[in-house]
Amino acid sequence: MEVRVGISKKLAMVGVAAFSFANVAYAQTAEQGMNLVESYKFGQAKEVFSQLVAKEATDKNFFYLGNTYLSQPEPDFAKATEAFNKGVALDAKKSFYSRLGLASVKLGKGDKAGAVADIKNIVKDSREKDTDLLAEAGKTLVKYEKNNDPRYAIEVLNLAIAKSEKNGTPAWYLYSLGDAHSALGVQTKSGVDYGNAMTAFERALPSAKSKAVVYTRMGALWMNAKAWDKAKTNLDQAVKADPGYAPAYKYLGTFFSMYQDWAQASANYKKYLSLADNDPNTVLDYAKLAFLSKDFEGAGTSLNSVFDKVQDPIKYRIKAYLDYQKKDYASAKTNIETFISQAEKSRVQPSDTGLQGLIQAGLAKANNDQSSLADAKAKVAVAKAAKDETFNWDEEFEIVSGSKKSITTVAGPGDGPTSPAIDALNKQLAADPKDSDALYKLATEYQNVENWKGAAYAWQRLTDVLPTWESGYYGLGYAFQKAGDADNAIASYERFVSTLATKTPAEKEKGKETLATVYYNLANLTKGDKAKSLEYINKSIETFSTPEAVSLKESMSK
Repeated sequence: MEVRVGISKKLAMVGVAAFSFANVAYAQTAEQGMNLVESYKFGQAKEVFSQLVAKEATDKNFFYLGNTYLSQPEPDFAKATEAFNKGVALDAKKSFYSRLGLASVKLGKGDKAGAVADIKNIVKDSREKDTDLLAEAGKTLVKYEKNNDPRYAIEVLNLAIAKSEKNGTPAWYLYSLGDAHSALGVQTKSGVDYGNAMTAFERALPSAKSKAVVYTRMGALWMNAKAWDKAKTNLDQAVKADPGYAPAYKYLGTFFSMYQDWAQASANYKKYLSLADNDPNTVLDYAKLAFLSKDFEGAGTSLNSVFDKVQDPIKYRIKAYLDYQKKDYASAKTNIETFISQAEKSRVQPSDTGLQGLIQAGLAKANNDQSSLADAKAKVAVAKAAKDETFNWDEEFEIVSGSKKSITTVAGPGDGPTSPAIDALNKQLAADPKDSDALYKLATEYQNVENWKGAAYAWQRLTDVLPTWESGYYGLGYAFQKAGDADNAIASYERFVSTLATKTPAEKEKGKETLATVYYNLANLTKGDKAKSLEYINKSIETFSTPEAVSLKESMSK
């Protein structure tokens, strides 16, 4: 039986069209907000999603709003949770997006097992029908560097991609898959995982509305893989594709920081800030980056401009670093302690304990309180053990405590063996004492005739002329070691380690074999301190394993 409804076909079509237009308008607005987050314009994104929530209080809108607070440089778990709870209140069972947001908060705070279990339940309860939800779940699983599950993220994102292929897979699904493979590569150090990440990024590139988004990810991937030239090429392509894309400049700043080109690093970080918005959290992030790029004035000015506007205790951590740099140890102590007391435990890092140690060492030196140095050193060791790279922790401790080992000055070459070549080089140096090429040749000639005091004398003169050339300290340490002067050999080798640590990634890579040899020699020189010797031989093997180093470790373990 035919049933008529009281609506004309024409009117029905108008209604459908209006509904479709509303959906399109919503999608465009939501997409605008997501693009703002992707561009690090978090303040503007919050405004967009707050307006969406005001117009239509839906699960998805509350998720996007809360997720913006989690995506900013320092997540605001409280504000995010507030939004997600409102979403869940709409329907405790079916508010899948807001439930995902709460799982993300749990993951960010360090409860990985609980978060992953929640996400699996969300995927199951949703019956895997909503591909956007699946893709957002995959993104969430690799959102936090130290708390993530890239393997499950890859599984969920591949499911989203497979289910969306019929209607065209959105580019963000694909580059989110790349993010997941990249995160896995960071864990495994596997070229296969990095390769899978690049494949996903390349798949995303043709359909991506913003090529800069993808090129920046490619650049970051190559940085993780330590392929520096390729990283720079891709970041440059990101800037060319969209000169207004802020994240590209942030990564370029990090790139130049790795090469210790502080001027370029600082310039790119400033460009990042100028293109992002004036959200206080972004300014706070810039202050941190400016500090790392040695722009202490810029860091201080930026921090002061928003200090009273932000409630995030991270401001006290940044202030503590700036105070430490100015040697205002009392103020630095107050600020780092304030940060630790106010921040959630999941946000306190080993570097915070290390900074406390450095500050304590500075105060101990100022007050001539040697009794507290051991405790200070133990705190610094926490950061060092975590392989934190904020400082070269050993060297920084030695500097701030005044305990940096000095190397005894070698007065002359002594009465050891000589040669015509040595005599000629000494005459040449009489005319130009700072001729580095002649000093290098002189050190080599003294070694050839096994005049180790003479070799130490020449190497030391060379390190005075070229204090940042690490190989000079290696030669000096070797000469002292051959001369039987263990203390000066150790001090020289340690100076080699600290000097190499200041070099570019490429230079560090070239110096790996020599560094391994230095650690091996230090292990032999410190056999009287078994723990210290074992630490050095482990470093030697980790840096560049050799049969001799493995054999020495085995003999030490008996």
